[in-house]
Amino acid sequence: MVLKNFNENLEKYAELIVAIGVNVQKSHTVILQIDVQQIELARLITKKAYELGAAEVIVKWNDSFIQKEFLLHAEQERLENIPQYRIDESDDWIEKGASRISVVSSDPGALAGVDSTRIAAYQKAAGKALANLRKATQANKVSWTVVAAAGQEWANKVFPDLAPEAALDALWEQIFKTTRIYTEDPVAAWKEHTDTLQGKAEELNKEQFVALHYTAPGTDLMVGLPKNHVWEGVGSLNARGEKFNANMPTEEVFSAPDANRVDGYVSSSKPLSYAGSIISGMKFTFKDGKVVDFSAEEGQEVLATLLDTDEGARRLGEVALVPDPSPISQSGITFFNTLFDENASNHLAFGSAYAFNLQGGTEMTEEELAAAGLNRSHTHVDFMIGSAEMDIDGIRADGTKVPVFRNGDWA
Repeated sequence: MVLKNFNENLEKYAELIVAIGVNVQKSHTVILQIDVQQIELARLITKKAYELGAAEVIVKWNDSFIQKEFLLHAEQERLENIPQYRIDESDDWIEKGASRISVVSSDPGALAGVDSTRIAAYQKAAGKALANLRKATQANKVSWTVVAAAGQEWANKVFPDLAPEAALDALWEQIFKTTRIYTEDPVAAWKEHTDTLQGKAEELNKEQFVALHYTAPGTDLMVGLPKNHVWEGVGSLNARGEKFNANMPTEEVFSAPDANRVDGYVSSSKPLSYAGSIISGMKFTFKDGKVVDFSAEEGQEVLATLLDTDEGARRLGEVALVPDPSPISQSGITFFNTLFDENASNHLAFGSAYAFNLQGGTEMTEEELAAAGLNRSHTHVDFMIGSAEMDIDGIRADGTKVPVFRNGDWA
């Protein structure tokens, strides 16, 4: 590592993650999920969390090599049955109101070569077994954040023309840039950024459009919005009334679509890294909210498996607006990582909607959320559709159209 002031900036990054990402307070439990190669960052996050008064920091190590070996060779019964201790552990996290930090850094193609049906079997089992944790997260009952760290294999994928050490430096530099670590006060810079995005969300909430109409090359899509939907910016509140930031970096304003009112066709604008595989060149046709036809230039089989996860996997659970002039988009880099690529582009998500994207939604039952139009599923996968050629119109209840995006930017 030869990046200038790397250790100093890594410490500032760790402080940002605990102070703004999950907003650690006295007596909090913190769960850190991180790759074994990121031990230096893990130690700094742990140190900073305790400095802010955390009661305990529990580190859950990931290793994509071991995960791949498990998916390749484990008995089918072990793929399809999540042990009870993992369910009890996740329920204990919920009981304690634990804050969760997820650090993504692995090779986007780490699971290439694994039978997609085995991956799907494991993910379906995990989705069902850990449903309580997913529901608590999607209702903002607890604080959570997803951040990135530069892994060597990921860096090589993003910067294939650079030597390995230079590629790793280049990826870390992008992580620091997009999370505002190079500003004089990253924590203050994030608070300002939060206010800006929340202002956009408030404008959209006042409108209460009944639908959004997307047009671009390869896209002509009408996405219905449920009554009393809520647009959110980067900042959220947990059940204790504490602020947190679910993604860093982030440039999006997002809400929940009506899962039964999506019609037309849409094309992806960036590759998707899903289940350790790359899916690109995706096209979808919707009717009455459901995907009725689809294709992919790469990863067709993996995409088919994703859409067959459950009934809700063929319907939308998120609609997010990101201007094409965003810093990540203007970098011109494809990161092969949803955390970054979704913040370079308008995007949608298959699967479960967030309960907080509906007024009163966090107190509703699963059945009440579904009746209101919010999709329910054991999965949630974002895919990118935006470009500098995309226009979006908001449709009011009386049928009038209001320009929301023109040529990929806020109108």
